[in-house]
Amino acid sequence: MRSIVERQLRFNLLGPLEAWDGDKRLRLGGGIQERVLATLLLEPGKILPVSRLVAAAWAEEPPATSSHQVRKAIGDLRRRIPRGSEVLVTDGPGYRAQLADAQLDLSEFNALAATAREASAAGRTREAVKALSNALALWRGPVLTGEGGPVVEAAATALEERRLAAAEELFGLRLALGEHGELVIDLRQYVEQYPLRENLRGQLMLALYRSQRQAEALEEYGKVRELLVEELGIDPGPKLTKLYEDILRESAELAPPLSPQPVPAPASPSSVESPCTLPYDLSDFSGRESQLGEILQRARQDRSGGTRILAVDGMGGSGKTSLAVRAAHQLADFFPDGQLYIDLRGYSPDQQPLSPVSALGTLLRALGLPDDRIPDDLVDRTALWRTTLIGKRVLILLDNAADAAVVRPLLPTDLGCLTLVTSRARLLDLDGAHWLCLEVMSPEESLTLVGEALDERVAAEPEAAAELARLCGHLPLALRIVTARLSNRPRWTLQYMVDRLHDETRRLDELSMGERSVAAALRLSYQALDENSRAAFRTLALHPGDIDVYVAGALLDTRTRQGEDILEFLLDVHLIEQPEIGRYIFHDLVSSFARGLHGGARAHADKAAVERVLGYYLTLTETACRILFPGRRHLATGIEESACDMPEVKSADQARAWFAREQNTLIPLVTLALQHGFDRHAVHLARNVVFHLNACGLLDEFEEMARIAVTAARRLGDDGLLGMSLANLGVACWEMGALTEGAEVAREGRDLAARVGDGGTEAHGDSTLGLYMSLLGRFPEALSHLERALAKERELGLRRAEAETLTILSTLYEQWGRYREAAEAAESAVELCRQLGQHENKLVALIDLGFARVGLGAYTEAEAAVDEARNLCGDAREPGIVALTLALSAEITYTLGAEEQALVYARRALALVESSASPLRSAKVRNTAGRVYYKSGKFRLAMELHTKAHELAARLDYRCEEAYARLGMALASEALGDVQAAAAHRAACEEMFAAMEVPPGIRRQ
Repeated sequence: MRSIVERQLRFNLLGPLEAWDGDKRLRLGGGIQERVLATLLLEPGKILPVSRLVAAAWAEEPPATSSHQVRKAIGDLRRRIPRGSEVLVTDGPGYRAQLADAQLDLSEFNALAATAREASAAGRTREAVKALSNALALWRGPVLTGEGGPVVEAAATALEERRLAAAEELFGLRLALGEHGELVIDLRQYVEQYPLRENLRGQLMLALYRSQRQAEALEEYGKVRELLVEELGIDPGPKLTKLYEDILRESAELAPPLSPQPVPAPASPSSVESPCTLPYDLSDFSGRESQLGEILQRARQDRSGGTRILAVDGMGGSGKTSLAVRAAHQLADFFPDGQLYIDLRGYSPDQQPLSPVSALGTLLRALGLPDDRIPDDLVDRTALWRTTLIGKRVLILLDNAADAAVVRPLLPTDLGCLTLVTSRARLLDLDGAHWLCLEVMSPEESLTLVGEALDERVAAEPEAAAELARLCGHLPLALRIVTARLSNRPRWTLQYMVDRLHDETRRLDELSMGERSVAAALRLSYQALDENSRAAFRTLALHPGDIDVYVAGALLDTRTRQGEDILEFLLDVHLIEQPEIGRYIFHDLVSSFARGLHGGARAHADKAAVERVLGYYLTLTETACRILFPGRRHLATGIEESACDMPEVKSADQARAWFAREQNTLIPLVTLALQHGFDRHAVHLARNVVFHLNACGLLDEFEEMARIAVTAARRLGDDGLLGMSLANLGVACWEMGALTEGAEVAREGRDLAARVGDGGTEAHGDSTLGLYMSLLGRFPEALSHLERALAKERELGLRRAEAETLTILSTLYEQWGRYREAAEAAESAVELCRQLGQHENKLVALIDLGFARVGLGAYTEAEAAVDEARNLCGDAREPGIVALTLALSAEITYTLGAEEQALVYARRALALVESSASPLRSAKVRNTAGRVYYKSGKFRLAMELHTKAHELAARLDYRCEEAYARLGMALASEALGDVQAAAAHRAACEEMFAAMEVPPGIRRQ
């Protein structure tokens, strides 16, 4: 059927109700509209009387006007839906939905289900599987979530039943095609959702049984029987019971369907019938379902096209052998002529790697050939091995291979055979192999492994279990060791084990038990390297974060191309990881292992590498800061610029991108400098980093870096650097709201700078002291400090610093009620910033100008300033300053008559301060937004905002905003009829304003 509406219109019922016009989601209105539309869409093309729609729209007794409301809802929906009158058609006594199949997911589902039934009946099983898979993919969650009403709920239940029926049909078809191992995950998910549904449980049992997991299949029967008895008081039905009994006696009826196979060649009289030398399969093997499924799928694919090699690589302890052995056992039926295993000992302690000659001798004997028929040399043994396998279907598992040269002679040439290879290194010269890289487990897989080993203890301490998995680096070997230790120590809690693992110096010792040890596994990989690679591995591990080719060049004292080659080699042998192109990291446990290799005779080389990389980062951060913060005072570092290769940082965008990319590395790098005694590097690098952190609003990190810089400068004994570092710490204390400490720090820094003749830092100290005195309500004292700072900055030509001090002066005057002087200071700051081409201070200056003009009652001029400020917010990543811009926008916009837009600004401002902002700015934003909500009649919300602002300001001793919060609480209390509270708040604010000498007539209300 062709629709008379455009095809981009789409309705979705199979999940929450949705309507789309192309890529634009349509708003459908309230609950009545959604229930009416859902009811019509459930039966597209069918006329539904108004009485039916009324019954769907109201869960209980409908109102007297229900029919009218349904017609009104239809009209509203027609307005919201493009060409809605052609979609929702009036037809006689009712309405119908006129849609094409492609415009409604339910119709699409029905069509695909019908296609599947036809294909299945005609024996086209794979076509039926594809159609059903596509049909089930249309589901987005529980049907019609949140629509409510008995009619809609009944329809949702019926649709859910159809989905389950389709899923069961799909699983049945896939089982008939011989799939089972790869179905287990999907079936488990459905069984967990519908634990009493016997058909699904039976399909899961069959899939497990066919995957050689008989015990788990029987366990599933026990689970459902217990549930049925407990929930319904009944036993499983006869069909499921028969399946259980068939599994118990391993009935031939349960065998998977066999695909046509070539007839094997007659066995030689000397061969052993179907030899199997595989190690035992772990009974508690868990996780790795997707990787296992991929191996099984590829192993069962068409055998044309050459020798089949499936290879698994991964770091030591990642579970390669366990996975390969599990896959080999599950593939045994597909390789009935034998399953052979051999450990090539490529990474074995105290054992020489197995030579190809020895390996071939072992494999030939496993096939039943006597020693007198096995030649001595490699060429003849290889020829005999390959001819013996002609016409046979044998699986060969070559474990622990160190290089491709050992593997090649062991590869069969018959297309019926399969070779599985495991190696810690990706053997890139093993042509024709399909490689599967085994990473560490996902957090969910790790918890499953821990849970299967420790069961109730995990349920009792779920958070400790998750932390345990994290500290084990989600490495299977580490997880198995730690769970084995806990199993042997029933008195230990998981948290106790977590506490032990938190000690990084002992973590690898804790991850050791008997012959199994994470450190030993890593040491084998390390010892397999040549000496140059070992040295590079140790040096790179000194770095505390992500590494790129430039950093590698700096650490290794080489060019980037050679650095990249070394990184790629270590990646191939799984001693480092690559989270994204061009970035390399060490796994936590590998990093712990590498740290144990430092010191001793290597200490001198380690220190030289650290100095090179610190010089590299110091040079780059200096370059980035010159671009991003023009006018910043230049300080001679006394450290030679790095000559290492460096990435291009020439524009503001490149500088911001580089800082953002390296941010998580720069912070621990400053700590690394302090640890290795490079105090001068630490001070200058911290200074550069805090400029970036402050611009981004990363206040905790800003404070941490500033404190480290002070520590390094004190240890260095350099009063000039100490004064500068104290100045930065003073700013950090302001950002964090630590006003008392900040004033002390700023005073110490100012006095120290004056003693050593550092006029710039002295001026900065006075400016910061002016800021603190202003916040503490000591306005005359603040003015004195700021006037001294301005005079010194103008004398020294420090225009950027002058602009910053002018913004502080503007804020002081605005709080004092001296709005004309506040506007003049802000205008001067804006002009200076324009000359410098500097945005972050210009944004602050524009906000100050806006507040000053509001105080003067010049709202149109204030709007011009705040409009310009909003345009700069895209470059400002500090949420507090953006929030303040939006809050001031709300106040101005409301006064100019745009109430709805004002409330939008206010809501956005409050959302920003909820997520992250300086507590000082948070208090001011809440007070500003509170005034807007009060004026718009939202008195309770205004009261909440002023109360929160008061809590913040009082805790910080932020006197001016504390007073304004009290004033806002007084006004809100009066509006809410609480006269007594209003009087108390007003008295408190009057006392505070009087102490700050703020006249009554100029206070903002």
